[in-house]
Amino acid sequence: MEIVLYPHPALRWKSQPIREINDEVRNVVRQMFELMYEAKGIGLAANQVGLPWQLFVLNLTGDPTEKDEEHVFINPEIVRRKGSEEGEEGCLSLPKLYGDVRRAAEIVVEGFDLDGQGFEMTLDDLAARCVQHEFDHLQGIMFFERMTDMARKEIEPTIADFVSHFRRQQEQGKVPSDADIETQLRQLQPK
Repeated sequence: MEIVLYPHPALRWKSQPIREINDEVRNVVRQMFELMYEAKGIGLAANQVGLPWQLFVLNLTGDPTEKDEEHVFINPEIVRRKGSEEGEEGCLSLPKLYGDVRRAAEIVVEGFDLDGQGFEMTLDDLAARCVQHEFDHLQGIMFFERMTDMARKEIEPTIADFVSHFRRQQEQGKVPSDADIETQLRQLQPK
């Protein structure tokens, strides 16, 4: 398992609900936390590791020793949004790229944890921003698509570099074709 880089097709795939929380899901969650910590991140969505599942993990401290700060969101839904604020975001699938994004200042999110228990959380500040960012991933939306046109224009050359690099890797046979990846994603969807 590895973090896929933009424009990997998994990042545009609308994730499907997980139907059963089993050992496979628990193992994936464990690996996702490990990858997130290795990459110095605080959140990671399943499609960022090439899985079309409605699942993301979060630890706002970014510290692997802070296990009580680890949160797993399975089949999440943002049921309420309030207010608005702008803040800087980055993404592990677009390393070293940052930009200001306007998000709801406060949200209410519902989902399931690894034990299959339903929960509802009211979040603000960084927690609200991260959940919205990861939830967007599950819908196939990248953070730069939420930026203002002017801010997005500034980073377009960097995004184009990511695309060129990815396509070059495909040409060299290091990465499968988009069609092959999409076939894989269909096969990996929860049954």
